[in-house]
Amino acid sequence: MPLADAGLTAWSWNPLTDIQVMWSYPFMVNAFRAGAVIAVLSAAVGWFVVLRRQTFAAHTLAVVGFPGASGAVLVGVASGYGYFAFCLAAAVVIAMLPGAGQGHGEESALIGTVQAFLLACGFLFVALYKGFLGGVDALLFGSFLGIGDGQVVLLAVVAVVVLAVLAAVGRPLLFASVDPSVAAARALPVRALSVVFLVLLGAATAEASQITGSLLVFALLVMPPATAQLLSPRAAVSLPLGMLIGLAVTWLGLTAAYYSPYPVGFFVTTFAFSAYVLARAARTAATAFGARGARGPRPGTGATGGTPHAVEEAAA
Repeated sequence: MPLADAGLTAWSWNPLTDIQVMWSYPFMVNAFRAGAVIAVLSAAVGWFVVLRRQTFAAHTLAVVGFPGASGAVLVGVASGYGYFAFCLAAAVVIAMLPGAGQGHGEESALIGTVQAFLLACGFLFVALYKGFLGGVDALLFGSFLGIGDGQVVLLAVVAVVVLAVLAAVGRPLLFASVDPSVAAARALPVRALSVVFLVLLGAATAEASQITGSLLVFALLVMPPATAQLLSPRAAVSLPLGMLIGLAVTWLGLTAAYYSPYPVGFFVTTFAFSAYVLARAARTAATAFGARGARGPRPGTGATGGTPHAVEEAAA
């Protein structure tokens, strides 16, 4: 139960004092640490998710994390291990399908069917472990309570490994994402890159689910990078910008949840959505004003389908 719901804390309108009080609790310090790790990792991997239009695959992996977490609790281990086990296993399965998460009709139908079955399994695991029934909201919509030092270390280690692999394959992955046919013609291992990326996506989804919950993972995995790509089509700008946006919405969401009785996933999602709406409005206004002036190139972004600068960077 959030502390605000118990009447133990209240916003004093003195930010320094409020932050000091909030960070006097070890679990809140760990929540901010874990949130920072997850926000940075989610934005980095999510930038390629938006570019490659694999949001359905990301959603599937997030939903699969729910039966993984509930099943882990049922057998007596930490839910985080269940998130990672199920998300990584699902990523490998998706990677083995024709199209590897590219949204083909037959593949999407198969993934959607399995997704629905696993979601039902998650509720079965919760029912079997009757004492955990009240915690289902935390698995689905997120919670910052109970984050320990060990969990922060695990998240950090996984994030470092995923980011290192992503940095190693980033340039060819970018090329294969914006023009897979040309990349294959240049002897790039497009299929292998897709498999590696889906595994990285599975790890990032498992991490993000532990803050936002399984159903709201898009709040960190898609919204911040999509917002950044609206603001700039250049990878060198939008990638770090997405990380900053993700970090901001995560820390703001944790702060708001600490001083309210509502789940952290709601606030993280609301702040991320607000940032996206503002970016979309700014983009629309800039396009409208640009149409009145001298003719010029139409701005493109990975979030809406045009990525001229990304293509140039990948082909360089």
